[in-house]
Amino acid sequence: MKKLLPLSLLVVALVCAGASGFSKSQSSKSKDDLARSLNTFNSIMKELYTGYVDTIDGAGMVREAIDNMLAEIDPYTEYYPSDDQDELTTLAQGQYAGIGAYILRRGDSVVVHQPRHGSPSAKAGLLPGDVFVAINGDSVGRGVSVDKVSSRLRGQAGTKVSVTMRRPLAGDSIYTVEITRGNIKVAPVPYYGLLPDGIGYINLTTFSSESAPAVKEALRELMKDSELKGLIIDLRGNGGGYLESAVQIAGNFVPKGTEIVRTRGREATQEKIFKTTQTPVAPKLPLAILTDGSTASASEILAGSMQDLDRAVIVGARSFGKGLVQNTVNLPYGDILKLTRGRYYIPSGRLIQAIDYSHRNPDGSVARTPDSLTSVFHTRAGREVRDGGGITPDVKMPETRTNRLLYSIVSENRAFDFANERHAANPAAGEGFEVDSTVYEAFKEWLGKSSFRYERQSEAGLKYLREAVELEGYMTDSVAAEFDRLAALLSHDLGREMDANREAIIDILEAEMEPRYFDDGEIIRRSLPKDKTVQRARELLLNSDEYKKILSGKK
Repeated sequence: MKKLLPLSLLVVALVCAGASGFSKSQSSKSKDDLARSLNTFNSIMKELYTGYVDTIDGAGMVREAIDNMLAEIDPYTEYYPSDDQDELTTLAQGQYAGIGAYILRRGDSVVVHQPRHGSPSAKAGLLPGDVFVAINGDSVGRGVSVDKVSSRLRGQAGTKVSVTMRRPLAGDSIYTVEITRGNIKVAPVPYYGLLPDGIGYINLTTFSSESAPAVKEALRELMKDSELKGLIIDLRGNGGGYLESAVQIAGNFVPKGTEIVRTRGREATQEKIFKTTQTPVAPKLPLAILTDGSTASASEILAGSMQDLDRAVIVGARSFGKGLVQNTVNLPYGDILKLTRGRYYIPSGRLIQAIDYSHRNPDGSVARTPDSLTSVFHTRAGREVRDGGGITPDVKMPETRTNRLLYSIVSENRAFDFANERHAANPAAGEGFEVDSTVYEAFKEWLGKSSFRYERQSEAGLKYLREAVELEGYMTDSVAAEFDRLAALLSHDLGREMDANREAIIDILEAEMEPRYFDDGEIIRRSLPKDKTVQRARELLLNSDEYKKILSGKK
């Protein structure tokens, strides 16, 4: 209830300010309507707070009203109260203070998914699968959200937090440990190294204030090797961050003064042009950039500008398509608003934003811009590129296919549980650890003995077809017999279905098991030899003719 007064005063301040603080482009009527609406909102809150029959959570109601209001605009305009700004700190500085553990919901409980290597949680002995029972003596009850638990675990570095945990793999034993919170640094470049035949590799996970220096340091270290023939920058899974960081990183590869991106707001005077300001470190080094559906925002500025300038070949899958720019606005009482101020345009002039939030369907939903409505732009060499849907790679890799078996193994945490049991039995696996045939067969046997059951796609399809035939009146005895015969032919055989998906299952097991033994950098290093996208980019950089042909646009 203590935050209601400041929030109410904020509303009053907006009303008292009238329309004077709003853009000149706003009509007088719209300014009057807004002032009246704010006044009405404030009056309702006052009446609820002072006259409603029961005590209300006024601050919570206002917070929910703000969140719902912003959700109607776009997913990126967000409100951060003074006591809930960890996400912004992590984005800006690449670090946060806490115990350093990934957590997830499991049924009605919140459990440890993975302590970060070297973090306070790992040093305190927390293990994957441990269940939170209490934090600082306060019970973590059934149904408590992951966000709530996370906020209670975070705090100023050097402070202590007491956690009571239940360990299912040790007879549901209960233990309590005091953990000293620390600064958890998120490395923007968790790994870089030299692949066979002189191809450098840099994995970039975010665009924070630390990203550009980290990339430059990695690049300079790689360039010390006289055998360096090309460079791969891996932006897969990189959701972006600071626009300026993307411009600084691009400056390593293109001449000083090259335009990388420009942003445009609602007013013509709000256009800003961002150019590189440094002498490039590697202006001639062949470059490939990897993207996927999670490559977004500043990642797309880097990848898209290098494509538009014909400076790099893009390999992988089409990127996410986020072309909106946000800035932070300081509000009263230490609160912050992350506000969408404009759209960004890369050197060809195209906007890669995939969704137009200003034009919604009647039900309020929004959809990606269909390819048929996108426009053609041209790179510096004249290659055709399109707007309105992310960055389309120059070399497309086949999409990873999934099915209900793989989905169920992950969504039901079967691989997670298996990995917990294997790790408990062998907690000190060394460098030679790998998910091999022995581990796969053990998982296959383990899963077969469990209560695991899922509805296969063929099973669901046959059920739907049977119901449709019955509904339309075609289900005779002979037709029913044919359905039964087909169902028998498609009978459930878990072992056979697992073997048909063996490679994908091994990948899932590796993703669960390797973090229990190795840090992020080592996990990436171990993955590279069988990463098909990395290997395709490597082959491309070693094939000078193919590389130049793609960038020239010649058929």
